[in-house]
Amino acid sequence: MDLTALVIFLAIGAVAGWLAGILMKGGGFGLLGNIVIGIIGAVVGGFVFGLLGISTVGLVGSIITATAGAVILLFVVGLIKRL
Repeated sequence: MDLTALVIFLAIGAVAGWLAGILMKGGGFGLLGNIVIGIIGAVVGGFVFGLLGISTVGLVGSIITATAGAVILLFVVGLIKRL
């Protein structure tokens, strides 16, 4: 992975985490929190989309996948925190 790919990877994570934060609780989690949530969300989203047979391509597809996964992640974390 070269420097450009790393920067794009982190930017997608930051955008996805920020979007998920807005959708789920009304705000972001700070830059580092957004990146972490977005990266974990990308893994979750890729897994869920794979199970459903959905595939995305390109930058926008990556952001959609990561955001959907991050929303799922935040939803599950919210359910666990309520217990």
